[in-house]
Amino acid sequence: MRTIALFSAKGGVGKTTLAVNLAHAAAGPSGRRTLLWDLDPQGAAGWLLGVAPLAGAKARKGVASGTLADLVQAAAWPNLDVLAADRSLRRLEADLAAEDSGKRLKKALKPLTDPYDRIIIDCPPGLTQLADQMFRAVDLIVVPLIPSPLSERALAQLQAHLAAEMKSPPPLLPVFSMADRRKALHRTSLAAHPDWPVIPYAAAIEATAASHQPITTGSAARAINALWTAVERRLAA
Repeated sequence: MRTIALFSAKGGVGKTTLAVNLAHAAAGPSGRRTLLWDLDPQGAAGWLLGVAPLAGAKARKGVASGTLADLVQAAAWPNLDVLAADRSLRRLEADLAAEDSGKRLKKALKPLTDPYDRIIIDCPPGLTQLADQMFRAVDLIVVPLIPSPLSERALAQLQAHLAAEMKSPPPLLPVFSMADRRKALHRTSLAAHPDWPVIPYAAAIEATAASHQPITTGSAARAINALWTAVERRLAA
């Protein structure tokens, strides 16, 4: 089992939509037994796939007791399960800050290692205690960025943070998200990093919120599948 986090220091970069579609790519075209863990208290990832938290579910308690598996639900697509977010996650940050151990999330993931080949985590934005624990628990961090100097600065800050906090941080995979080649600023950033995967600005991606369906056709779907191929290559490196 390998674990991939979708992380951004700030919101509004298409992180959750990317997490949902990567999970679908892992489960569908790749045939991996996949779990999408919505760790963001806003609960958008589960909502996009039409999966609401179970009645009375408290993911915060599941993290503390190692019983997250009890909260997992099957999605409408083969090989894809969802661990939906609920309101209790708003207090998870305080729980983690009060602990001496920095590996609570890593321990919480252990019961999920056998049922799944890939776990994809949609993380809340921000460099927080929760983020630091997540960094210690995953094999790869996918970082969506709007093509701009400000986003590249945020990536550099993340790299510096990881280098300062961890002896062996997980690798990062920067991804240009919502890229619009009609904009000069976007074209400049894309040209500066031609080896980074690119997810275009596309109506099909925006429509995910209305259809509650992953993207399966068109240029956006091809870009998502190409990104998943890059993820698998990085995990195999």
